[in-house]
Amino acid sequence: MDSDPVAQTTQGNRSPDGRWPESVYGAGSEPDYRFSFANERTFLAWIRTALALLAAGVAIDAVDLPLRAESQHLLAILLTVTGALCAVIAWIRWSRAERAMRRSAPLPGFGLGALFTGLVVCAAVVVIASVA
Repeated sequence: MDSDPVAQTTQGNRSPDGRWPESVYGAGSEPDYRFSFANERTFLAWIRTALALLAAGVAIDAVDLPLRAESQHLLAILLTVTGALCAVIAWIRWSRAERAMRRSAPLPGFGLGALFTGLVVCAAVVVIASVA
């Protein structure tokens, strides 16, 4: 390690090769780069979905729709919260899969997907109940 305290402070929780986060890169061996890139593409797809949900939440709050005001506000909040959760889920999924690949362990299950699916279904129910 570097004996310079400033360098050690800026090192933070980086792996021995300087990548962050150490919880992902600090153990195991380097997987085939194609798998890491596939994992990254999946992460970015989740981020795109999160951005779309956030944009939908903002648009629903800004546009006057033929929905009850309470339902429109609830739907905007639900979509915005779902978008934020989607971004968090993206990070968790990416880090768990990358860590599993580095350790040659089985890939983790998709338990958080059920939560995400439930929130999207709730948003659909709010729309259907408001229109009817």
